Amino acid sequence: MQTNVSTSTPVISFKPVILSAPGRGQDLQVRVSAPATGSQLPIIIFSQGFGWSMDSYGPLVDYWAAHGFVVIQPTHLDSRTLNLPPDDPRTPMIWRFRVEDLKLILDQLDRIEASVPVLGGRLDRSRIAAAGHSWGGQTVSMLLGARVLDAHGEPGEDMSDSRIKAGLLLSTTGLGGEDLTPFAAEHFPFMNPSFSDMRTPTLVVAGDHDQSHLSTRGPDWFTDPYFLSPGTKSLLTLFGAEHMLGGISGYNVAETTDENPERVAFLRQLTLSYLRDALDLDNSSWLEARKALEESPHPLGRIESKQEY
Repeated sequence: MQTNVSTSTPVISFKPVILSAPGRGQDLQVRVSAPATGSQLPIIIFSQGFGWSMDSYGPLVDYWAAHGFVVIQPTHLDSRTLNLPPDDPRTPMIWRFRVEDLKLILDQLDRIEASVPVLGGRLDRSRIAAAGHSWGGQTVSMLLGARVLDAHGEPGEDMSDSRIKAGLLLSTTGLGGEDLTPFAAEHFPFMNPSFSDMRTPTLVVAGDHDQSHLSTRGPDWFTDPYFLSPGTKSLLTLFGAEHMLGGISGYNVAETTDENPERVAFLRQLTLSYLRDALDLDNSSWLEARKALEESPHPLGRIESKQEY
């Protein structure tokens, strides 16, 4: 039976599971975290921010797994653990390799399931969500239907994947073009998205103090995936949050400039409720969470939603 949202169970974490990846230059390593008990477990594929690895984002991953999800984390080629040199010929296309890493996980779920002790027969392949932070959010947005615009403003390849039923975009960058600094426009041409085809149900999370050095705009840049995409979407704006949203990338991480354990606890509870609702596991906890936030005398954020077709 599915684990209830209010119930925490012990977590099993297994790494590395090695997935053959011809053309990538090296095999893909993934980490799998799962509740020790339960069956018909939904899946979250999580894409890291720049430089991180499958060992990152414990504050989120541990919580999601303890509450009934199997979380699969790849180590993308940009991870500091791989130390890829800047002049590596793969570097300009790492953004594509990142998307292909997530598709490879989807393609090899059978191998992953067989490789992890006590996981056999427990996955629910009909309920898969994709989540990502920062560059990982950009990566995940491609699976949800976003596309990269070329130099002429034409949308590139459609890399969406119908196996993904819900998305979670954390601190995900917005439009390119004039909204990028000259440095970002020169070095990151793939940061030129169109969200007009991103129809998969998604929760976008943005900090209202997240000022990126890659954009000429303010924190509202990180709300573009919500406002510029069609379909069923929700936006969670966290008050006072910067890019790490209080410290989601790890425990006691030096890069966190806005450390706030209360914010992290709030965020992981909200994201869990959203994903359970979006994957049709629980029809009440998301509504209850939104109501509690609206009635709070000292809210940590606000939620807005839309349905556009």
